[in-house]
Amino acid sequence: MKILDAIFQAIIQGLTEFLPVSSSGHLSLYQHFTGNSGEGALMFSALLHLGTLAAVVVVFWPQIVKLVLEFVSMVKDIFTGRFSVKNARPERRVIFMFIISTAVLIPFYIFKGFFEGFAEDSSILVEGVCFLYTAAILFMADMSPKGSKRMTDLRTPDAVRIGFFQAVALLPGVSRSGSTISAGLFCGLRRDEAISYSFILGIPAILGGGLTELIGGIGEDAAVGVLPCIIGVIVAAIVGFLAIKLVQWLMRTDRFKVFYIYTAILGAVVIVISIIEALMGKPITFAGKQ
Repeated sequence: MKILDAIFQAIIQGLTEFLPVSSSGHLSLYQHFTGNSGEGALMFSALLHLGTLAAVVVVFWPQIVKLVLEFVSMVKDIFTGRFSVKNARPERRVIFMFIISTAVLIPFYIFKGFFEGFAEDSSILVEGVCFLYTAAILFMADMSPKGSKRMTDLRTPDAVRIGFFQAVALLPGVSRSGSTISAGLFCGLRRDEAISYSFILGIPAILGGGLTELIGGIGEDAAVGVLPCIIGVIVAAIVGFLAIKLVQWLMRTDRFKVFYIYTAILGAVVIVISIIEALMGKPITFAGKQ
C-alpha cells in the first residue's frame, strides 16, 4: 500500500468514525472504487479504528478517568462486600449503563463475519441502503424534542435501546456514532450528553473489534507495510480529534441536519451506481483493477 493511499484512508476513517455518516461504509466505498478490498483492507481498517480510539481518549479524558476510578472502586466494593446496586453513586450507575449497552452488542458479534462480508463483496448495494437508514434515524433524532436527561439519569431500558442501535451499526453504511447519538436523543438525553455517551460507549466496541481483526490478520497482510500503517494511525488520530470537536460544535449550533442530508444523497447515489455495476457485470474502479 502506498503512503498517500494510507493517508487518504486515514483521513476518511478519522472524519467518518465520529461524524455520523459511517466510517465502515465510506472505507468500503473507497476500497471498492480503488480496488483495495479484501482481508488486508479489513486489517488496515482495524488499525485506523485503533488510531481514532486515541482521539476519543484525549477529548473525553476527564470523564474517562472518573469512570475508570469509579470502576476500580466498584470492584473493590464487590470483593469487600460493600457493593450495592440500589445505593450506587451517579458515576457508578453510568458504568452500569455502559456495561448493559455493551453487553447487548455481544450476541451480534456471532454474525460479525456475515456483516463484514458486505464490505468485502463486489456489490455496494447494501452500503447504499444502509446509508439511507442512517439518514432516516438522523432525521428522526433531529426532529425529536430536545431532552434534558444527563447520563446519570439513564435507566436499563435506555441502555438496552442504545446498545441495540450500536449493534445494527455493524453493517457497513450504518453509522455507529450516528446510531448511538440518535438512540440517546430518543431516550431524552441532552445533545452534549448523547455525544459523550456515544463516543465513550464506542471505546470497548472499537477496541474489541480492532484487536480481533489485528489478531486474525497477523501474517496475512505483508503488502500493507509498516510505514503506511504507522502514518495511517497517526493521521486517523489527529483527524478524529478534529472530527469530534466538529460534531460537538454542529450539535451546539443546531446544524445536525447536514449529516442526514449528506447520507441520504450518498445512499441514493450509491444505490444507482450499484445497479449500473450490476447491469455492466463488473465493478467501477479508478485504479485499473477489476
